Amino acid sequence: MMDFIMVPLILGITCAAIYGIFELFVRRKERMAIIEKLGDKIKSADLNGKIELPSFGRKFSFGALKAGCLLAGIGLGLLVGFIISTSIISSYQNDGWYRGELMSTAYGASVLLFGGIGLLIAFVIEIKMGKKGEK
Repeated sequence: MMDFIMVPLILGITCAAIYGIFELFVRRKERMAIIEKLGDKIKSADLNGKIELPSFGRKFSFGALKAGCLLAGIGLGLLVGFIISTSIISSYQNDGWYRGELMSTAYGASVLLFGGIGLLIAFVIEIKMGKKGEK
């Protein structure tokens, strides 16, 4: 059924894999060359007490908060869309094309509205946590 797309798809995946492998080896060689050049210019006595491990406790990544609030908003939007479609649109007398359009509009608008509200909530939480971390 999809024979016309399989050959280019497999060829593309194979070429991308080979390119990725070559790029990894080239990057490794470039990094090693940079390290060797820096090793010649910088002496270990110059770095005494200046190198420290990065502190991961200071900065927070709010990606999980944003994704969680977005998914919660989408779920709430689907629930509200379902409630709207079962209560209001189901009582509509015409069972034709217009009813389906109303249901899809209710679902789409609810998902977008509550997903956006979820992202706004995540943004407000991020701002409040950022102010609390500065104090």
